[in-house]
Amino acid sequence: MKKKILIVEDDLTIQTQLKTLLSGNGYEAYAVTDFSQTIRQVKDLAPHLVILDIRIPDSDGFEICSQIRTFSDIPIVFVTSCRTDMDELNSIMLGGDAFITKPYNTAILLAKIAALLRRAYPSRQTEILTWNGAALHLESSMIEYRGQTSELTKNESKILYYLFKNAGKICPRNDIVDFLWDHQLYVDDNALSVNMTRIRDKLAAIGLTDFIRTKHRQGYII
Repeated sequence: MKKKILIVEDDLTIQTQLKTLLSGNGYEAYAVTDFSQTIRQVKDLAPHLVILDIRIPDSDGFEICSQIRTFSDIPIVFVTSCRTDMDELNSIMLGGDAFITKPYNTAILLAKIAALLRRAYPSRQTEILTWNGAALHLESSMIEYRGQTSELTKNESKILYYLFKNAGKICPRNDIVDFLWDHQLYVDDNALSVNMTRIRDKLAAIGLTDFIRTKHRQGYII
């Protein structure tokens, strides 16, 4: 199945170039035309990735990114003429996955898109991983234990995938962060703790208490 990419770019020349580039490389490319309805179009289309400019009519890319992150973990690539370090930092802190400045190198843009899509939608999702009676269903993002199940978010599922793949070993926090996010230096360390707390609550709800253990100053282990 082709991956759907939504372009949020008001420069018609660049918008057309991006659509042609993406379509020619095996993606389904769509572009926002009514920028007052950008969030609605994201929800309706449910794209696999969003290409987002910072300067757009009726809003700005930072606000759009922030709103998307309230309901979706889809990869967001900022492609913009804004070049300052603060612009890049803001894009990362608000949930962007990549920051590319115009004029962009098409090969680099395509490589970044492909890498983000592989990370967000890995082919291994069809696997079912098991450990100590628990079963992790990657395709449906569910954790199962003794007939009870709990639904996981994308990041929760990826954290458990990493732990299951390294079952019996201590997984350092930095390694997990690096697996989840490209920009490790800019990720608030608290983000992993928040995700881990939510995972533990969901595991406890289906009877899996103390499934994930914390090793002081070392990391996590199952």
